[in-house]
Amino acid sequence: MNRGSFPRRFGMGAGVFGLGLAALYAFKAAKFRRVAAKTIDISSPPPPGSRGFVRLVEALTQAPQRGGNRVAILRNGHEIFPAMLDGIRSATESISFSAYIWWAGKAASDIADALAERARSGVQVRVLLDAWGSAKLDRDVVEMLERSGVVVGWFRPIRWYQLGKANNRMHRRVLVIDGRVAFAGGVGIAEEWEGNVEKPDRWRETHVRIEGPVVRDVMGAFLENWVETMGQIPGPEHLPELEPFDDGVPILVLRSSPTGGSTATETLFLAAIEGARERLWITTAYFAPRSGFVDALCEAARRGVDVRILVNGRPIDKEVVRKAGQHSYGRLLEDGVRMFEYEKARLHAKVILVDDGWANVGSANFDNRSFALEEELNVSIDDREIVKELAAHFLDDLASANEIDLERWWHRPLLDRAHELASELVRQSL
Repeated sequence: MNRGSFPRRFGMGAGVFGLGLAALYAFKAAKFRRVAAKTIDISSPPPPGSRGFVRLVEALTQAPQRGGNRVAILRNGHEIFPAMLDGIRSATESISFSAYIWWAGKAASDIADALAERARSGVQVRVLLDAWGSAKLDRDVVEMLERSGVVVGWFRPIRWYQLGKANNRMHRRVLVIDGRVAFAGGVGIAEEWEGNVEKPDRWRETHVRIEGPVVRDVMGAFLENWVETMGQIPGPEHLPELEPFDDGVPILVLRSSPTGGSTATETLFLAAIEGARERLWITTAYFAPRSGFVDALCEAARRGVDVRILVNGRPIDKEVVRKAGQHSYGRLLEDGVRMFEYEKARLHAKVILVDDGWANVGSANFDNRSFALEEELNVSIDDREIVKELAAHFLDDLASANEIDLERWWHRPLLDRAHELASELVRQSL
């Protein structure tokens, strides 16, 4: 064989493979553009918090609302991590923990040490990590956990024979203690989430701690991904009887997975937007909605709903997502939607408040990645006191945000407009 023939053939093969990937992406982008303007027409949409809304969501998503639950809102790492550590250290039978991001930092080390200690004490500890999101985790930490008896699984490692699912990540963040106490929301196990947003590179976060019958549904989200990864179904000790609390509140836990069509997350968010009567306040880390969602938000504002959307400002870690969201600002502002960019630090919370009695806290952002590509988990709460608490957090965050003025927006630089337009090329992957 000619000495130069193999490199040439290898180069040709790599080129063909690259062209194939580019063609596949172009096909998916074109498909996304065809469906971007479509939305679900809900006839006489019921307001979130009503029994009609519950029946609608239960029917469309197969997620039941369960009464009698206690829920605590945890704001930022200085509240989230101590609560999680207290939960881990209290475990006597089992710990089920899944994370999209686990990197480095004091909180990450403390959690690893606590999990290892519980495993050495005989508690069944299972940890599931997204192979992409947690790729930076030091393997010495994993080895320490495994030596202590923790079973560690990696969700969808990047393999050539699994490229079809490589972009579908486990974005859920779940911790369940003894099958009785659950944590969910958006937190990452890393230094960036520590503290109380004292630095611009820290994340502003919202998480929840839950007790009651709905914990079983949070556990179901963990088991769904664990079974796919490990091929194992844990024993009955992970699913104890859970009695409702007399002073508890109704909660619906909704998990969604990529299906090739509308996911449960997309359906829930759209139903909440169309059902809003007075208030629709949205906090989201990444805001790059398809045009159908922009239409729904504009329609809500036109019918008199107080629509406010809080998104990342300049501290954001992914500027392309910010530009993709800004491409929609003009239409939103013209119809009365108020847009705010958070400038104190990086914004990672995902919270929706509708009227006075319904809130949603979860892992899902307002973008196609959360709606169509990733495994997500959302916690919807029917309770006026919880909504009141989260509304106070929202208003406090607005004090550290810049409101976008329509007149000034129309006079922004041409280069900014060009960047926003260019972001449309990758919107379907954001």
